[in-house]
Amino acid sequence: MKKCDLKKRNGNRGRRIARVRAKISGTAQRPRLSVFRSNAHMYAQVVDDTVGKVIVSAHDLKLSGPKSERAAKVGEDIAKKALAASIKTVVFDRRSYKYHGRVKSLADEARKSGLEF
Repeated sequence: MKKCDLKKRNGNRGRRIARVRAKISGTAQRPRLSVFRSNAHMYAQVVDDTVGKVIVSAHDLKLSGPKSERAAKVGEDIAKKALAASIKTVVFDRRSYKYHGRVKSLADEARKSGLEF
């Protein structure tokens, strides 16, 4: 999806996403850890932007408990999968979300599990 499409579809949120993405990009050596937060669930992907390919992904669809704990489990899971795919460092993409709450829980647990930002 093009940046201009995001801006039209989401308004201010699309502008915030485009602003964050203009500053960061994932490479093969240091891919991008992208986070998506819906009202109910958390999703994370490690993306190589040079080829436009998702390397590993994780979600909390089958987990139970409080949202922040599920987000932490997603962070741990994505870190384990990334390390198994021999990825040690990533660029963190928070999209349009503030760095607190569930997004911060995911990032902190991914760091504890061995990923470097």
